[in-house]
Amino acid sequence: MTQPPLPSVETFERAGLEAWPGIEVKWDGNWVRRAAGGYTKRANSVQCFDPNDDADVEDRIIGASSWLVVRGVKPVFRITPLSAPALNEALDDAGWDTIDHSYLYAMPIADHEPDSEAKLFSVLDPAFIAVQQKLQNYPEPVLAGMKALLGVMAVPATGIVVYRDGEPVASGLMAISNGIVITGNVVTDPTRRRQGLAAAMMQTGLNWAKSKGAKTAALNVQADNPGAQALYQKLGFTHQYDYTYRIPGAVK
Repeated sequence: MTQPPLPSVETFERAGLEAWPGIEVKWDGNWVRRAAGGYTKRANSVQCFDPNDDADVEDRIIGASSWLVVRGVKPVFRITPLSAPALNEALDDAGWDTIDHSYLYAMPIADHEPDSEAKLFSVLDPAFIAVQQKLQNYPEPVLAGMKALLGVMAVPATGIVVYRDGEPVASGLMAISNGIVITGNVVTDPTRRRQGLAAAMMQTGLNWAKSKGAKTAALNVQADNPGAQALYQKLGFTHQYDYTYRIPGAVK
C-alpha cells in the first residue's frame, strides 16, 4: 500500500511553532519573533515563513534583533527552506555566523510497541521534570526556563520516562500539532547508552501519539550527530530538509 506524501516544509514548521512554543510571539508579515527566556534557540529566534517576504530586510533584521535583546535573548535567526534568500544574503553581508546545521526527519506513524517499563507523565509533572533535570544535568535557571516553556504548551503532549531496575534511564517529550507529533528533549543516561533505551522511549511515545490520532512523526537532529541519525533512521524516519541558525559574528 502506497503511503500518502508527508506534509510540506511549511506544515512541519508551523506545527513546530505550537509543539515547541514561544512564551512571547510577534508576527511581522510572514516573519515570526519568538522569545522564551532563552530556553532553546528554536523558541528564542526569528523565522521567515515566505521566501517572497523580503521587503526592508535590513531594517527588519535590526528590529527583530532588538526585540529579542530587550527580552534578554541573544539575536538568532532560524533559516529553513522557507526563508527569503534576501534575508540570508543580508545576514551574510552583516557578518552573521551560521551554526548548528540540522535536519528535519519525519515518517508516517506505524504501530509501535511501548516499553513495558516506561511511564507517561504530564509534561509539568514534578516526577518528569526531576528526571529531565537529572538526565540533562540542568542547573536550576535552565530548568526554570524549561518549565516556563512547557507551561504555555497548549497542544496534546506527554513526557516519557523509561526505567530499568526502578531507575530512570531515558526520557523525552512529544507534542502533537495538526496531526504531527514532534519529539524533543531526548536524553539517555550516559552510563546506559547503546542499550536500546532511546529507541524504547521513542516507541513508547509513538504508541501514545498514534492513540491520540497523530498520523506523522517529526523531529530535529543535528548534522554532526550520526548516532542519533542512525537511531531515528532505524525507526523509519527519513530526511526531509536542512535548516541552520544564524547569530551575529564576533566583532573584528
